[in-house]
Amino acid sequence: MKRIFSRVLSFALIALSIGIDCQAQSMFRGDATHSGVSASAAPRQFHRVKWKFATGDRIVSSPVQDGNVIYFGGDDGNVYAVDAATGHLIWKRSTGGPVPATPAVVDGTVYIGSYDGKFYALNAKTGAVKWKFATEGERRFEAKGLNSWQPKNQTFADPFDIYLSSPVAADGNVYFGSGDGNLYALNAASGELRWKFKTGDVVHSSPAIANGVVYFGSWDSYFYAIDAGTGKEKWRFHGGEDPMSHNQVGFESSPAVVDGVVYTGCRDSNLYALDAATGKEKWRVFNDLSWVITSPAVLKDKVFFGTSDSSLYRVVEAATGKEAVKQKGKAYLFSSPVVAGDIVLIGVLNGTLEARDVKTGELVWEYQVDTSKQNNGWVLNSAREFNDPLLFPSNWREGPFVGTDRQFNIGAVFSTPLVANGVVYFGSADGFLYALE
Repeated sequence: MKRIFSRVLSFALIALSIGIDCQAQSMFRGDATHSGVSASAAPRQFHRVKWKFATGDRIVSSPVQDGNVIYFGGDDGNVYAVDAATGHLIWKRSTGGPVPATPAVVDGTVYIGSYDGKFYALNAKTGAVKWKFATEGERRFEAKGLNSWQPKNQTFADPFDIYLSSPVAADGNVYFGSGDGNLYALNAASGELRWKFKTGDVVHSSPAIANGVVYFGSWDSYFYAIDAGTGKEKWRFHGGEDPMSHNQVGFESSPAVVDGVVYTGCRDSNLYALDAATGKEKWRVFNDLSWVITSPAVLKDKVFFGTSDSSLYRVVEAATGKEAVKQKGKAYLFSSPVVAGDIVLIGVLNGTLEARDVKTGELVWEYQVDTSKQNNGWVLNSAREFNDPLLFPSNWREGPFVGTDRQFNIGAVFSTPLVANGVVYFGSADGFLYALE
């Protein structure tokens, strides 16, 4: 008991030392700065599935907690509230499209966007609509000859543009990005437009806020810092460009802002550290043409993130970007890492949730969803890696879309895990929300 108390006290002191609100679990990445550090420690051993809750379609959204309720969105078009202890449905609210965004819950209101192009404010207790705001419409990133797919003059929507922007709330406003290319600031109480900022393409990065500045990226390959009160641009940073195949382009990752530094991934294969005040690049870590979709977590002097095709779990020094940990995983990492005590949790697209040691990166335990175990169509090989030659037949024009759909349907974990009171919650493309302990 003394050892357990010592660990919890030590973690609490660390959290306080870096300015984390130990009650903040009610928006994407835990708080407005998106630090990715949990107020609750994760279990060092997997014991059991406490419960699982079925929806009507895959879950890309990440769960958040407010009180004893877990909130999340579903690709079946519903926003859900379930009891954290039992997994019983409290309410669900239908929207006009899939909801792969993560809600923010503030002062009794749930804020979330949908693929129907509307942004919703719902009563947290009942799910009743308080107000809704119509954007100029949602869409995925698209380009001609995307990823060198044939025919080269055909415009393709990117199937890996999987998330919607998740809102962040601060100082009476709520902020979110949209497929119409805008970042919006709305009055949190009324839904009245405060301002909108136009970028050159889709905005599905989830904004972070620190010291009165909103930070976010766009698929136009610029990363922006905007005054939260006025919507005026403070600076922008240009990531990589790829005019030929449009593969190595765009900020899909969401930023973390810690100690005056913005950390964010880009599909140009870099993890960037930018000065929060000026946008000047401090360092970058190249990932051998693999996207950095995950939103980095930052704890003290370390930055935690994952990569796509190379399936790497990486930890680098926050000050320099120097390698600290590099572990080869089994499949793509889109889910964002969460530091929870001495464990880092991250979802994998092969239908697995991984728990890794915070210092060494070694796998401590993992949980594989049943759909992944069933492995219909031999999507996974014996090592639980994607069976790419089978998934992507080269002579099919539809091959990229068929293969991607098979990857997702294995129970892929896009959802970023939530840890609350020692219980781990996450969603899967198998349509279930899981509670593990």
